[in-house]
Amino acid sequence: MSSEIPYYDVLILGAGFSGCYLLHKLRALNYNVHIFEKAPTVGGTWHWNRYPGARVDSDIPVYELSIPEVYSTWSWSERFPDWRELQEYFKHVDKVLEISKDTDFETCVTDATWDEKTQTWDVRASNGKRARAQFFLPCIGFASKNFTPDFKGLTNYKGEVHHSSEWPEDGVDMTNRKIALIGTGSTGVQIAQEAGEVCKELLVFQRTPNLVLPMHQKKFDPSLSDKSTYPEFYKHRLTTFAGFGFDFVARDTTDDTPEEREKFYQSLFDLGGFNFWVATYRDLFFNLESNSIAYDFWRRKAHERIKDPRKAEILAPKIAPHPFGTKRPSLEQNYFEQFNKPNVDVVDINDEPLVEFTETGLKTTKNEYQFDLLILATGFDAVTGSFKTINIRGIHGVKLVDKWANGTSTFLGLSVSGFPNMFYTYGPQAPTAFSNGPTCAEVQSDFIVSIIRSMRERGLRSIDADPKAEAEYAKNINESAAESLFPLAKSWYMGANIPGKPIEMLNYIKGIPAYRGLLDESEQNGWKGFMLTA
Repeated sequence: MSSEIPYYDVLILGAGFSGCYLLHKLRALNYNVHIFEKAPTVGGTWHWNRYPGARVDSDIPVYELSIPEVYSTWSWSERFPDWRELQEYFKHVDKVLEISKDTDFETCVTDATWDEKTQTWDVRASNGKRARAQFFLPCIGFASKNFTPDFKGLTNYKGEVHHSSEWPEDGVDMTNRKIALIGTGSTGVQIAQEAGEVCKELLVFQRTPNLVLPMHQKKFDPSLSDKSTYPEFYKHRLTTFAGFGFDFVARDTTDDTPEEREKFYQSLFDLGGFNFWVATYRDLFFNLESNSIAYDFWRRKAHERIKDPRKAEILAPKIAPHPFGTKRPSLEQNYFEQFNKPNVDVVDINDEPLVEFTETGLKTTKNEYQFDLLILATGFDAVTGSFKTINIRGIHGVKLVDKWANGTSTFLGLSVSGFPNMFYTYGPQAPTAFSNGPTCAEVQSDFIVSIIRSMRERGLRSIDADPKAEAEYAKNINESAAESLFPLAKSWYMGANIPGKPIEMLNYIKGIPAYRGLLDESEQNGWKGFMLTA
């Protein structure tokens, strides 16, 4: 092996939550471990997420690493921190854990190839950097490949255009601008709240209403936080469905009387955050009648805040656009109030389809709109899309994107048969989109570290998922989804937002505790489902 090419025991791709956690844990076991990171700093998605209003939707302290050296010396200012504070947090993580000393920044990996002769990964970046490693850990997240629909005539538009995931570092002045915002996912909601406060006009083009939930943002008082309780809190979050500090109640919707339900629903709304989504009745995702009861309550709460009946029906229609919660709800602070302003309007593109862009605006089937700033909050090729940006080749040169061309298959949502010694986090067929990011990342990372340590202790060189175990796991993912309401929504959960992408459940939907049970079963049975070789 050439001495000019660096060799590592473990090469991690990405310096977000997973990358930092894995580096810290593997270093402690005296592995030679390194990170390649596309961005110029630590932080993963929170380097790129800097559009107006960007903030996390998991509250504190659930949304942070459970590493004592980090949390004991850090204090937050808000219940739901914004992107600026999250960037400061990752600077703190870097300072405490010294992530940078083992990281090559501004290194965008383009190719990763399994070398069958040397039993190592050969990893190359666009800047010419290259490395070999026994283990390759792509920790690239589920939302790093942005998506712009093939809008007719978009290149004809002469005004200013920005995709939310490529927001300029020096920002965009929205003051007194005529703004068109396409997309009403979480990003669209957050941008609309900011733009509506300062713009001359704001037009929000909506395909699907966002069934937003109240954030109830508040200042975080560190003096009221007893960090000696954090270890128990972090253990507790592992016992909840989504890895939060709360969980579904052990009863069905119709177990309560209508009066009891109303009181319970209101209490969840008053708590804010995702309580109305994943701390509600346990049958929400499985019983359409129960789901409709939840939607009707949500709709009533929305209509209480929207003055214009036309706008109210577009934003919170009588007939649910999909079962509640089968698309990830966003958290809002004053989203509906923006539409009470005379200069803010919403266009339902189902009733008024987009036709084409012009030099000064956009034509629909009914109107022509003029604006000088276009914001595309059109989302991502989520969950699997991140892997499409890298040419990953496994045994016999098989490309990962080709293997997944007609449907995703993984084992335990962290490995892929035919791609030895490669483990990923927070990606396809894991609890990813249905969980708190750091919780999921740490659960998976601990499992990966255990595998790597066990292999060293046993003198083993490579590990690969058994094709039969992978097929069974992928089958169970889809069978579980079919028993739920999720397939009834055209969502990125199912890959439905990307033309030509297979429609399938991309996440493990049974929750963190059940997922941990699968990982524990594999480990306790000698890495059941894997094939290990010396």
